Amino acid sequence: MNECVLVVDDDREIVRAIALLLEKEGYRVLRAYDGMEALEQAMDRSVRLMIIDVMMPKLDGLSAVMKLRERRNLPIIVLSAKSEDTDKVLGLSMGADDYVTKPFSPSELVARVDALYRRVAMAAEKAAAPAPNEIKSGPFVLNTKSRTVSKNGRILELTQVEYQILEYFFNNPNTALGRQDILNKVWGEGYFGDVKIVDVNIRRLRMKLEDKPSEPEFLLTVWGFGYKWVQK
Repeated sequence: MNECVLVVDDDREIVRAIALLLEKEGYRVLRAYDGMEALEQAMDRSVRLMIIDVMMPKLDGLSAVMKLRERRNLPIIVLSAKSEDTDKVLGLSMGADDYVTKPFSPSELVARVDALYRRVAMAAEKAAAPAPNEIKSGPFVLNTKSRTVSKNGRILELTQVEYQILEYFFNNPNTALGRQDILNKVWGEGYFGDVKIVDVNIRRLRMKLEDKPSEPEFLLTVWGFGYKWVQK
């Protein structure tokens, strides 16, 4: 496999344990022990995914995630000892793709890494396959080759997950999509996490897509079920 994962935690024993787990599964692992070091190492283009703890010296994990999002669209899993929903939502809203609570089972962490890698690989294969380059919807244009979305000609800054959700909606306009359907499509049917991750990403998308996020025109809620994209 030889895909490279950056593991970041100020507890060196945790970093060592995670590295051993991932190396056993065939991943190559880089290590960092604070937020600033994480940002430096994440600029290495061989790094394809990052696992980062929240509580760290110099620069906390969530701040590091926000700063990294300004430079790279790297898949990120956040680790934290906090299990409250508000903490999970905060991590996801700052740009993380997934959230794992300490203490975690080794098999679950490896499964989350594998699932995130599969999503990225499948998206890359799809982008490389012959297909129409653009899907248009009202003022929006989704380019399947460059994996970008623009509104009125201006490129929107989307994460990999946000792009995949929007692509799913663009391919199913005016169709109510259940939260579980979105979760299975974007995160994979073997995903261990909470379906609330869908709601968090929908809120983030509305902030980027809608003129008035509190009164959405395009990405509407289907109460008690899920969401739908209104084709205009």
